Amino acid sequence: MEKERLEEDRLGKKDWRFFGPYLSDRQWGTVREDYSPHGTAWDYFPHDHARSRAYRWGEDGLAGFSDAKARLCLSLAVWNENDPILKERLFGLTNEEGNHGEDVKELYYFLDASPTHSYLKMLYKYPQKAYPYDHIVAENKKRTQKQPEYEVYDTGCFAENRYFDVFVEYAKQDTNDILMRVTVCNRGPETAKIHVLPQLWFRNTWSWFLNALKPTVRATGPNTISANHVELGNYFGYYDGQPQLLFCENETNPRRLFELERSPGYFKDAFHDYLLHGRKDAVNPNHVGTKVAAHYSLSIPPGGQETIRLRLANKELGKPFDKFEGIFEKRIADTNEFYGEIQKDLSSEDARLVQRQAFAGLIWSKQYFGYDVTRWLNGDPAQLPPPPERKLGRNRDWTHLRNFDVISMPDKWEYPWYAAWDLAFHMLPFALLDPEFAKQQLLLFTLERYMHPNGQLPAYEWAFGDVNPPVHAWAAWRVFQIDRKNHDGAGDLDFLERIFHKLMLNFTWWVNRKDTEGRNVFQGGFLGLDNIGVFDRSAPLPTGGFINQSDGTAWMAMYCLNMMRIALELALNNPVYEDMATKFFEHFLQIADAMTNLTGLRKDSLWDEQDEFYYDELNLPDKRMIKLRVRSMVGLIPLFAVETLEPGMRQKLPRFNQRLHEFFEARPDLAFLISRWNEPGIGDRGLLSLLRGHRLKRILKRMLDETEFLSDHGIRALSRYHKDHPYTFECQGTELTVQYQPAESESGLFGGNSNWRGPVWFPVNYLIVESLQKFHHYYGEDFRVECPTGSGKFLSLEEIAQEIGDRLTRLFLRDSEGRRPVFGDNPQFNSDPQFCNYPLFYEYFDGDTGRGVGAAHQTGWTALVAKLLQPRRRDTEGAENELHQVETPENKPKAKDKSTKGSKAKKSTRGK
Repeated sequence: MEKERLEEDRLGKKDWRFFGPYLSDRQWGTVREDYSPHGTAWDYFPHDHARSRAYRWGEDGLAGFSDAKARLCLSLAVWNENDPILKERLFGLTNEEGNHGEDVKELYYFLDASPTHSYLKMLYKYPQKAYPYDHIVAENKKRTQKQPEYEVYDTGCFAENRYFDVFVEYAKQDTNDILMRVTVCNRGPETAKIHVLPQLWFRNTWSWFLNALKPTVRATGPNTISANHVELGNYFGYYDGQPQLLFCENETNPRRLFELERSPGYFKDAFHDYLLHGRKDAVNPNHVGTKVAAHYSLSIPPGGQETIRLRLANKELGKPFDKFEGIFEKRIADTNEFYGEIQKDLSSEDARLVQRQAFAGLIWSKQYFGYDVTRWLNGDPAQLPPPPERKLGRNRDWTHLRNFDVISMPDKWEYPWYAAWDLAFHMLPFALLDPEFAKQQLLLFTLERYMHPNGQLPAYEWAFGDVNPPVHAWAAWRVFQIDRKNHDGAGDLDFLERIFHKLMLNFTWWVNRKDTEGRNVFQGGFLGLDNIGVFDRSAPLPTGGFINQSDGTAWMAMYCLNMMRIALELALNNPVYEDMATKFFEHFLQIADAMTNLTGLRKDSLWDEQDEFYYDELNLPDKRMIKLRVRSMVGLIPLFAVETLEPGMRQKLPRFNQRLHEFFEARPDLAFLISRWNEPGIGDRGLLSLLRGHRLKRILKRMLDETEFLSDHGIRALSRYHKDHPYTFECQGTELTVQYQPAESESGLFGGNSNWRGPVWFPVNYLIVESLQKFHHYYGEDFRVECPTGSGKFLSLEEIAQEIGDRLTRLFLRDSEGRRPVFGDNPQFNSDPQFCNYPLFYEYFDGDTGRGVGAAHQTGWTALVAKLLQPRRRDTEGAENELHQVETPENKPKAKDKSTKGSKAKKSTRGK
């Protein structure tokens, strides 16, 4: 049934995605809500204001659910009779408060989700003691960057199991018929009281404009409401049992925030005042407003549980709860059936659990993102104008940007805003579930209201002009391949063609803006690897000059190959694209020569012959060039620029073949950059890569060394060599040092939560795995490398890719002692049955132990574990790395291939 819903949605028959988990966990502290003169977003709209102040651009809520424009919203509020505030949203530290930057300080888990949101489930763990807000802030402020973060479970508020497990589930009977079920379990040893308030409200869209129409919510009975909106029409809400219905307006409380004591009204924080302070006059006695809560007061015995039910539909229902449980059972069965098909080749129950929760976090992290930069800069007609300084500040050059969409984001608290290159990684696991959504998301960022007129893709709301690695083309090609495989080889060429044309604009922006001297060596800047090097590469260098970036140049080489691959696929159906394939082929060779100095004619190659590694190169104003000899992920990213040219391809694309011959006749010095170009056996596939056999082995020797990059749980971002041998650079009398730190960074140079000096990070690890598979696709079983370095054990590149993938997935899987490395040495997380089966998908992982570090819910990035857990079927997966084409005599499989598969009978000299 879930597949049928996805198909109905794809064909436009039913909008199953109209409602979903689109509310952020945090709207406060975001750039959009910041109208301060100097861009101090965290200070301008703090957590303390959130309950009393209406948001301009979005909404947030605990276990939130809304329509695709976040106009009609559902969420949960709870109170344990001890907290100083009503718990309506998640709490966390701002960037200034945390000793390692911003961080959510709650325990919650996304447990299940279907792609159409026909079923969703999450868990929130709520202490029965007063929530330790002030204590958490004070303790973290005391701690230095060399100390670990102070988490909510460190406070003792979960001791003796004195907490509630609050499970929130949603199910859809139809696209506009939503069921919500809240189950509260008392895990403690004594009877405990809890107040549960499912909330429904309209996002405030009326306070900003003159004569704007205002929606209404009103009671139509003791446990029923109607909600009317000019765009959405009428919705009807039904509450099981006998709750008390409370009404107010989703509007700012000027009495609390601005000391305007005589301001009349029933404001956004009315339920807090009513419940905690006994202010009966805080809620509207006429049972009307724009926000409503159903107040349930529960007393739950130890080990007991209570369930609350409500239903929201765009039509009146005579008996809304008669078939309520049956609908939930059916949607849960549908979801089990859907994942049963995806997980049919997973042999481990634990692997299925981990993968399904990774998928759940990915789906729950979809969020509505509303932001019109021009309107934000100029202000709204019904409000005071913003301070004039903002027109000279953040995002002033992005006035074309208008985003009002549901977007996949890394998480819903630390990232209640999108990050363009992060999203590209999200789309691979999404393509396993919902390829139409994956394609739509990738296309979204190439629309005119996203992409800058100059061709740059927006990075993130904090600074749209920052530069992310150009991985959009890679993601588009991979999503196309995965989607094609799921449709028996029928690829969506319309999608591929649409995105290719827009990405050509972005590629041109890179070439024109980030190649300072026009030498096919790129600068790039930030590129996501904050805190990994000597300098902040986004800021002007204290030395003056610029840095030629090993990673920036390698990303562009990879971009060329991705675009070439897409052009070749399109050329099979339209010969016009052969010219574009040739263009990107030639551009790759120019970058490869500039970066690797394979021709021996360059004196400024980023490859260091002495260390046999890639380094960034500092170019000083006096024309001196200094290699920054930091062994980091920067030097491994050249692995990503790899592609194969398949047998028979040149025969099928004669114009491309002719242009290649003409190019090599004119530039014979570059001919050997492509393997097997001049070797016998022209039908064999060729290799395009920045790394030939010898250099590949030298890079892998370092990468697979457990004293350097290889950890028990993946590839470290910085070599462990720098633990005892820190790299030091003297600059204007100051020594700048890069030293290996396996987890939280001890340097605040790049911002509070920039922590790349050693941890394992999933996106680049995933690209390493995929790149090794591509190299193996060319070199085969005979190309073997010692893994780990010094072990005496030699593996094929496919086996090494599998080994790294296994180390990554073991972060989350139970080991022989039943422990999950991601939990570190936390005994409760590892052994308590109410915790141990809820792995958290952290932002990155300790390079020595595998302990989860950073943001705990970054399932946007780390959901790649779901793709790694999926068994690699060589008979089909290899085709993802090949040019899709009709069989020819050159590429048709031969019968003898089956009998020699995996053997060493057929020797090869490739890469020797």
